[in-house]
Amino acid sequence: MRKVGFYGGKFLPLHQGHVFAVIKASTMVDELYVVLSHSEKRDRELCEGSMLPHIPSRIRLRWLSQLTKEMKHVKVMEVEDHDGDEDYNWEEGALKIKKAIGKNIDVVFSSELDYDPIFQELYPEAKHVLIDPEREQVPISATEIRKKGVFHYWNYIPQVTKPYFIKKVVMLGTESCGKSTLTRNLAQIYNTTYVSEYGRDFCEELGGCDGIMLEEDYPLIAYGHKIKEYEASKRANKIVFIDTEAAVTQFYSELYNRKTQRVLDEMARIQKYDLCLFLEPDVNWVDDGLRVHGEQKDREENNQRLKEVLKENGIEFVSISGSYQERLEKAMELIGREFGGYGV
Repeated sequence: MRKVGFYGGKFLPLHQGHVFAVIKASTMVDELYVVLSHSEKRDRELCEGSMLPHIPSRIRLRWLSQLTKEMKHVKVMEVEDHDGDEDYNWEEGALKIKKAIGKNIDVVFSSELDYDPIFQELYPEAKHVLIDPEREQVPISATEIRKKGVFHYWNYIPQVTKPYFIKKVVMLGTESCGKSTLTRNLAQIYNTTYVSEYGRDFCEELGGCDGIMLEEDYPLIAYGHKIKEYEASKRANKIVFIDTEAAVTQFYSELYNRKTQRVLDEMARIQKYDLCLFLEPDVNWVDDGLRVHGEQKDREENNQRLKEVLKENGIEFVSISGSYQERLEKAMELIGREFGGYGV
């Protein structure tokens, strides 16, 4: 007779205590059902006024799926209701869980001793097994994380969930305005990853960009850059720094090929960054073999056009000017102001 168990929760957010409970429970039964119980109303109530943004149920379900994908006898499922936090209907919830699992439940797992009476009533044929109820193995709870934020408890946030919380800071600007240098320097200061400009790598493979770029190159550059962002975010330490994005790629498509591409606008409008720093072209222009618009008049005209492209795509930015030292100090000031409360 196969033993069936279930472990449920809101996973708001998923943390290492949940991970420990899922893994330990999985060793005690033949089939384990991990059930995400969610309600738009309840979830928003719990996050309102907290240090945690509302996290859509689909994201949490994805986390659980990633966590258990190698555990063949563990199945992740969701059960939705419309109750609030204070008026949750436990009886109705249990009926939905039983229906979703569709099998006799032998073991109900939790980390809450207070749940024992209600579980005995709702699952009379099942045994309630407590996992780390005193939080001795993993001293954390979702309630504490919501109070102080995920960055405060970063070591208790599973790797599968971290990319969702990473703050993204992108550098914008035309040729030779210090984007690459500032991106790299900030990443080293904040001990994290960064994304270099993929368009530069693309051009270097071609041997240059003046006169040889094709119309179809620019979407490839934008897609390639997004993949690099995705990979860097998975390895980042709370924050990732990014050199350039899709709207800047659109600007270069116009500049070099006189072509505005709809696909680049669409990419620019769906991308999400937490802080956009626009570097003004008031540092010396450096000829690195790829740049071709060094005259100050051209630099200023290109700078104005890039700002227009950004505004057309609804991208808000903060301008930074001055020496390299002043740019670095201003960027750090803005990062501290924007994310200081998050523990970055």
